[in-house]
Amino acid sequence: MKAVSSPSDGSDSVRRRRGVAAGNERFGPVVAAARRGGEEEKETTDDRGSWASDEEGSGLSACWRAQTMSVCTTIMFDRGIRFCLSYIEAVPWTEAEEEKLKRLFTRCKFDEAVRREVLSRLDPQDCNYSGDLALRLIQSVTNATNSSARKEMTSLVNSILSKSSIYQKDSVGLNKDNLSDICLSCLDSLVNLFEDALNSIPIEQTITRKETKPLIERVSRQVENLNWLLEILIDKEMAEEFVSLWANQEKLVSLHERASPMVRYELSRISASVFIALGRRRLQCPAGIRFSILRSWFKPMLLDFGWLQRCSKGLDMRMLEESLGQVILTLTLKQQQVLFEEWFRCFARHGNECPDLSKAFQVWWRRSFVRTSEATR
Repeated sequence: MKAVSSPSDGSDSVRRRRGVAAGNERFGPVVAAARRGGEEEKETTDDRGSWASDEEGSGLSACWRAQTMSVCTTIMFDRGIRFCLSYIEAVPWTEAEEEKLKRLFTRCKFDEAVRREVLSRLDPQDCNYSGDLALRLIQSVTNATNSSARKEMTSLVNSILSKSSIYQKDSVGLNKDNLSDICLSCLDSLVNLFEDALNSIPIEQTITRKETKPLIERVSRQVENLNWLLEILIDKEMAEEFVSLWANQEKLVSLHERASPMVRYELSRISASVFIALGRRRLQCPAGIRFSILRSWFKPMLLDFGWLQRCSKGLDMRMLEESLGQVILTLTLKQQQVLFEEWFRCFARHGNECPDLSKAFQVWWRRSFVRTSEATR
């Protein structure tokens, strides 16, 4: 007896046929490419490099292979999966492809050994602690002797350490003590260089066997190192100890008094960076440290200001003047008077060779005398 198909059976059959057709239309080219890849794998197992060059010429990306591999996983096409994995492991990835591949390997189940091999380039477990590595990078920059390469490496390290860096989701745990050790090393180098500068040998001839750079250039390099380290410490909110360290450099202050102006003014570049950071509220220190650094380095700043004007090297002199005045005004009135009297005597002798602190001086005068006399009336 001939079976009679019900209307529902016919509709189910139609739906199945449509589903297959849709699947072929959607995945057919991908599956075909995967099958072709499997055939290529069989023919080129000894020449893995050819896959990368073929794909580069065809303009296909690692993401396209990943999509193909996803389909191969769905249909359990092992040979296509192996070929796609071999290609993905062999070629470079863009950052966008990295994220897509991570999601794919999270979503799909692959052999653990294969997964580990492919994703090993993204696994940070075997990497050293980022803080220790950052310190070694900073140390390498401070030891650099090529000026152009040093600038490029400084910029690169800054981009990595910056709080707004796209490469840094978590703060790099820099150790304050280790950074202080690097600062001390640079300061010791400065002391040695200034002692060399005070020898009877002319400055332009002070070149050691190990160091082929002139003494002035080596002094400038150490000053740049210390200013750069100060910026890192300010960004990490660890700069208070640097200010205290710089304030207590009695030996350098003594050497500054006897050194040539064309060398000694470099030290005032470090003081200028500290004064600007304090005056612009980027750095906060107790009153004792503020007075200590002014007591040590205010007079050298007055002596070197003219040289700083002529060789500013990017230093904003107007900002320095304003910041220096603002820092003085944070002290007690008695301490302010001592410093402003010293400035007044220097300005009367040297004029524009000294910083213009007249605005801050007027503020101190009003606080000390005008308002006091008004209050006693």
